[in-house]
Amino acid sequence: MPRRAHILLPEDLLREIDAIVGPRGRSAFLVETARNEVRRHRLLQFLESKDPAWKDEHHPELAGGAGNWVRKLRTEGEVFVGERAGGKRVAKTPVKKRKSPAN
Repeated sequence: MPRRAHILLPEDLLREIDAIVGPRGRSAFLVETARNEVRRHRLLQFLESKDPAWKDEHHPELAGGAGNWVRKLRTEGEVFVGERAGGKRVAKTPVKKRKSPAN
């Protein structure tokens, strides 16, 4: 629920805002601008933090390796394409197995 906040703006800034959105659009403009600035500050804090963005426990689907996960998605996609084709057989493109660099 919106609350009133008494703020003071320099006259020149108020004129610029009014030129962009008009006097009836001030509140919406200031809310949008403040939200964008808060979002920007949070992003900067995140980027400057030492916390990792990626945590393995948030992505259990990749526990077997990214390659296995991608193959599973492709297989599921082929089944989906077949179902969308009205039950008709759809030619599947075989996925070529690549040797890993470790082999």
